[in-house]
Amino acid sequence: MLITQLKEWTERLLPVALASLLCAAAQAAAPGITGAPGTPAFNLIAEPANINQPDGNQVYSWGYGCNPAAPAPGYVPAAITNAKCPAMQIPGPTLVVTEGDSVTVNLTNNLPTAAGNTSILFPGFQVKSVGGTPGLLAQEAAPGGTVTYTFTATSPGTRTYYSGTQSDLQIEMGLYGVIIVLPKNVPAVCTSGLHAANLAAEAAHGEKDFRLAAAAYDNPKTCYDREYLFQFAEMDPTIHQAAFAQVNALNGCVAGAPGCSLQVPTEPYHPAYFLINGRSMPDDMDANYASEYPNQPYNGNPHLHPGEQVLLRIVGQGHWQHPFHEHANHVRILARDGNLILSQVPGSNPAVVDPTDLAGPLLFTTTTTPGVAMDGIFYWTGRGLNWDAYGHNPKSTDPLATLACTPDANGYNTGFAPTDTTYSGPVNTAVAGAINYYEWCADHNKPLEATPVGDVPAGGPATLPNPNILTNGAWFSGSPYLGPDATVRATGPNSSFQPANTQANPPEERGFAFMWHSHNEREITTNNVFPGGMFMMMLVDSREFVIDESK
Repeated sequence: MLITQLKEWTERLLPVALASLLCAAAQAAAPGITGAPGTPAFNLIAEPANINQPDGNQVYSWGYGCNPAAPAPGYVPAAITNAKCPAMQIPGPTLVVTEGDSVTVNLTNNLPTAAGNTSILFPGFQVKSVGGTPGLLAQEAAPGGTVTYTFTATSPGTRTYYSGTQSDLQIEMGLYGVIIVLPKNVPAVCTSGLHAANLAAEAAHGEKDFRLAAAAYDNPKTCYDREYLFQFAEMDPTIHQAAFAQVNALNGCVAGAPGCSLQVPTEPYHPAYFLINGRSMPDDMDANYASEYPNQPYNGNPHLHPGEQVLLRIVGQGHWQHPFHEHANHVRILARDGNLILSQVPGSNPAVVDPTDLAGPLLFTTTTTPGVAMDGIFYWTGRGLNWDAYGHNPKSTDPLATLACTPDANGYNTGFAPTDTTYSGPVNTAVAGAINYYEWCADHNKPLEATPVGDVPAGGPATLPNPNILTNGAWFSGSPYLGPDATVRATGPNSSFQPANTQANPPEERGFAFMWHSHNEREITTNNVFPGGMFMMMLVDSREFVIDESK
């Protein structure tokens, strides 16, 4: 029995220990650009540049970006103050609009002349075009030319946009991005009940609100507390090298003249770089808009507090499917390509659906199909750990070690008793601000360690290594407990151990780290070197740690 419990404990803590391989944390959010309310206009440019990879290579690529000759866009979320939009970036700028907006996108083609025409497709919208020349799938901008696309953002959700011209090459080269449509009518319930308590908890510790909206859709069951955008793609450097060589060989040729066009084979396809928001691990865990990646402004590094409903906007770009696994919980899918997944009302007309009854599946891996977007909710509460994740000790003299856990109707320490997400009763701000807000009360005061060295309860099933030799790193605190007080108490009063995360991260961070990565083993490498590629870490931080998405 003890061996089984130790095995389970090891499996649960292994993701935390593996974080020692990695560097200090930066947050993610879903940054993007916006325009005038009701009539946003985006002035984009397509041009070449190099993007950086963690193996030291720079890969010649093409991307959409903001036209420097046009007025600067607005940036969201407003709490990120160092935002920028380069003239070429991968992925392209995230366009953030509101349901019902009349959207204009002006695209200027500054790709090499031999690359020929380019364009943008906006799947899910009825698009009208002005200027340019007719193409197979969309109106196209010739080299040096411009085309204008207009459409109405008819429904909320996350959708992709990408080149509709010679797509096998141009999407591979980096011409893709995302448009996020925010709901026009945010449900009132999003600011009451559990969501109000989560906002109160953030406010109690000085956190800012980095959401684009309070709900993903015009539906009370799509409310959320935090959000992240992940675009998965891959790159075959052989194709990029061939494009670069032909561009140089045809430099100075006249558009439309015989021979002034690229003939780059895109098969056989052997990608060596696997990207999250244009970066490979560990680069994807550096800050948004980091200067080291002038053409890769978006990162991928989710943080959350226990109990927060986290909206994941997940998009497949490129050629391949990518089976991405979010450790620590499944993802409840809300919608695909901006379409809520709803169930029918039992016993009624099959053509009638209940607009409040969501029916999306729970996914173990969010397998992304190229060109397909999905919105889903992820959360972590500590339920099922079978030990007190905060190291509470009823025999301690430390007041933080003896915090109470009063279960709500669902068994969590929230300060009120909601029975569903429409609860609109009072919020106990004292409980919401507590370090153990949203603790799973069934495990309160339940010991993990048989004979701990510190001020945590004894009598548990596991005998842990001394904290001085337990694997630690920039994120892992060296103890299986959330919160700085619990970490310090668990190391023992005479320990010389200093958690490594005090060297790199703010000293108050004592989070649990879980790997989020592709389940295709090759895709967690960079040029066949592990670790890399589609790999990042999700950190669960106790309430007192301020998650700052601007860093």
